[in-house]
Amino acid sequence: MAKVLLAGESWVSDIVDHKGFDPFPHTQVHVGCEKLLEVLRNGGHSVDHLKSHDVSEFFPYSVSELDRYDVLILSDIGANSLLLSPKVFELGERVPNRLHVISEWVRSGGGLMMAGGYLSFQGFQAKANYAGTEVEDVLPVNISKWDDRVEAPQGIRGQNAEIDHPIIEGLDNTWPYLLGYQKLEAKDDAIVLASVDRDPLLLAWQVGKGRSVAFASDISPHWAPVEFMNWSGYGTLFNNTINWLAGAEG
Repeated sequence: MAKVLLAGESWVSDIVDHKGFDPFPHTQVHVGCEKLLEVLRNGGHSVDHLKSHDVSEFFPYSVSELDRYDVLILSDIGANSLLLSPKVFELGERVPNRLHVISEWVRSGGGLMMAGGYLSFQGFQAKANYAGTEVEDVLPVNISKWDDRVEAPQGIRGQNAEIDHPIIEGLDNTWPYLLGYQKLEAKDDAIVLASVDRDPLLLAWQVGKGRSVAFASDISPHWAPVEFMNWSGYGTLFNNTINWLAGAEG
């Protein structure tokens, strides 16, 4: 089974409660990928989770470091967290560009998945900012340069393409409701595995010796509601994806 690095999918809340005259400040770390970690580990995969606030310091700086993993998942973590390590931002030192490192690693045989969210693809107010980067170059989609969210509070349902592919094997043809996604454009030779309305939802691509997947919606709330996360296909979808990215046949 695959060795996986999941970067992102956590956040820190900084809150002040006001009780009459007295404010009460407190902080809390939230983890949004607990369900995904559970289903991947139950599927036999080994997963390291690098929380968002640790990415800038501890994400690998070289292809050889990334080679410890078969699959990298970037989920709800913007490009700045990869570009601005403490050595750069605080000390003004030169370090390897980790967007370049990811691109080189994928082309040499790694498997990359980006999942949607407010700090994925281009993201909320374009703050994720992957458009025009080396990471976009190795994803199966073209990313817009503006806020690419499609909010769908009414609920929208993904639909499998009428093709055979290991990633969608065993999935219901019509997915449970999602509450939003990123509007992306498929690259010419990418395989669109599922769509929502007329937009691609799940895509796969062979790039150099490696593989990549774009999932335009979320792995956790709010775009992934309880119905989606409790869907029997949730584990199937993401375990199939990891297996394919790690080099399984198909």
